[in-house]
Amino acid sequence: MKLDLLSVGTNAKTVKSDKKGVYLTAILYLAPAVQVDKINLCPLSDMAKCRTACLYTAGRGAFNNVQSARIRKTEFWRDDRAGFLHTLRSDLNRFQSYCIKRDLVPTVRLNGTSDIPFEKHGIIEEYPGIQFYDYTKTYNRLNNPQPSNYYLLLSYSKASNVYAEHIETTAKNTGANIAVVFRSDPPATYLNRNVINGDLDDLRFLDAPNSIVALSAKGQAKKDVSGFVID
Repeated sequence: MKLDLLSVGTNAKTVKSDKKGVYLTAILYLAPAVQVDKINLCPLSDMAKCRTACLYTAGRGAFNNVQSARIRKTEFWRDDRAGFLHTLRSDLNRFQSYCIKRDLVPTVRLNGTSDIPFEKHGIIEEYPGIQFYDYTKTYNRLNNPQPSNYYLLLSYSKASNVYAEHIETTAKNTGANIAVVFRSDPPATYLNRNVINGDLDDLRFLDAPNSIVALSAKGQAKKDVSGFVID
């Protein structure tokens, strides 16, 4: 399915979710952090030290043409916010109709490689029939009420003790799950929570509460020594 901003069927992990025959996932990929001049789409990437290990370089993201497309979309977001949101709504309408015709549950991840608080733009609440979800390092987002159809989980890093403490405290106070990138096989428990395999699919909103979602290091993250990837 071809859309203007959203991508469908291009992410190896969401394709695993799609193969369950119940859900279909669309993702918005932008250029993360400070890849584009005059805008930072990942405000806590310095503290979490995740820029080098970012999924931006994983899979198809390693290709120059894919990165160029993400940069163009990010410039669109920066320079014409109203136009961007209009195009995104058009994509969401088409994607939702496509799923309804095929008896599929539409799921959308708006921050494939960014960390924008889309809940502040009202667009998520406009589509109660779509299950939205995201990983976020901006932990204070969890302290605010979220739309009922938006699932957020926290993204961990021990590159900064202060950041790690904020994530752990926010998770404790809100009940949010925590995604952790492990270099090798994860333990059965971590941070006093049960560990589940997050690489099996990307349907995070179905995960058991108070869990650690274990992810394997991908792309440049395999070389990370900052503390973002847990040994």
